[in-house]
Amino acid sequence: MGEFRVLEIKQSVFADNDRRAEKLRAELKRKKLFLLNLMSSPGSGKTTTLSRTIECLKERLKIGVMEADIDSDVDARSIAKLGVNTIQLHTGGMCHLDADMTRQGLEDLDTGELDLAILENVGNLVCPAEFDTGAVKNAMILSVPEGDDKPLKYPLMFSICDVVLINKIDVLSYFDFDLEKCKSYILKRNPNARIIPICARTGEGIEDWVNWLKEEVADWQK
Repeated sequence: MGEFRVLEIKQSVFADNDRRAEKLRAELKRKKLFLLNLMSSPGSGKTTTLSRTIECLKERLKIGVMEADIDSDVDARSIAKLGVNTIQLHTGGMCHLDADMTRQGLEDLDTGELDLAILENVGNLVCPAEFDTGAVKNAMILSVPEGDDKPLKYPLMFSICDVVLINKIDVLSYFDFDLEKCKSYILKRNPNARIIPICARTGEGIEDWVNWLKEEVADWQK
């Protein structure tokens, strides 16, 4: 039998993407542009949370939004109505964005005068966690109906996020969701994670989340 080489393709792809992501972050730092990568599963309230966030911050910060989806533009249409610069990114069937895709989006977003760019990533708890987008911070939303055991089932997602928003706390009494147990599961995966319970529909907890984001943007722009 002839000899052959075995190539670890996945490892190579990740390593190459990590280099591109670090380069992008360095460019963002020079421009004093803060990029937030917002992730969650479908139906968690990601777009509603984003809308609340924009409403609270658009008078203080210049904001742009990149909406990533496999094929639709539903979310981009909703966000554009809030008066912020918005573009739709179609992934062509891919379930995540990587650093190059994010760079392409930022180029089309016209970030010249922006303080904050928000990437609403493709909705799932697996693929987006594997690829560094070049964002300054990663945030994710876990909704109460999804269950308090998700940090155990999707450890990578929770381990890479700087902040976890536990959304839909207004329906806690209707679901078998132990908030304190969920927090302990998250901290087990990521002791440094900031955990903020919110209700995007009513606005509960949104002030804490917005204050965290404002402080992070200010620190990045120093």
